[in-house]
Amino acid sequence: MTPGEQRPLRLVVGVSGGSGMPYLPGTLSALRDLGVETHLILSSGAKRVMAAEGTGPQPADLTALASVVHEDRDLAASVASGSYRTDGMLLLPCSAGTLAKVAQGFTDTLITRAAHVTLKERRRLVLVVREDPFPRPMLTNLLAAHDAGATVMTASPGFYHAPENVADLLHFVTARVLDQFGLDVPGFRRWREDGA
Repeated sequence: MTPGEQRPLRLVVGVSGGSGMPYLPGTLSALRDLGVETHLILSSGAKRVMAAEGTGPQPADLTALASVVHEDRDLAASVASGSYRTDGMLLLPCSAGTLAKVAQGFTDTLITRAAHVTLKERRRLVLVVREDPFPRPMLTNLLAAHDAGATVMTASPGFYHAPENVADLLHFVTARVLDQFGLDVPGFRRWREDGA
């Protein structure tokens, strides 16, 4: 990059072992179409969930949509350091176990280390959980993550945009998640955006 040239927006995308993998192809595609450099990390749990669910995206489907792919066990990867500049991190889905580690500062994997770095550097960290109901320990961890500076969301689509199929529901969540980074996903219908 030459002096004065701006680098593209750069986001870390962590995928932990929660159900919700169908959200990922649309999210990664939207980020690619918006010109965002993505650093993808798939946990071993995520890979197990993909294999178990079977009908959703598989690791190769996701790595093909990412700019850079890191191994979750590689704690020497670029995104493990605060000196490597990113514009934030998205954890989708964020499992209860990964949430607990992020909330308590455990950094035993690249995903949890990158999340820790994102918080310590005061960059945006968005955790998208998809697990119900929430037991008390999980509620405590959600609050701790929030208090540490993370944005906590659930993978819950709205219905005011009159979805016609599952793809519309997935698109809604993608758009709301990427809103947190100031990114506009084409085709997202916002509540009363026409002024009505």
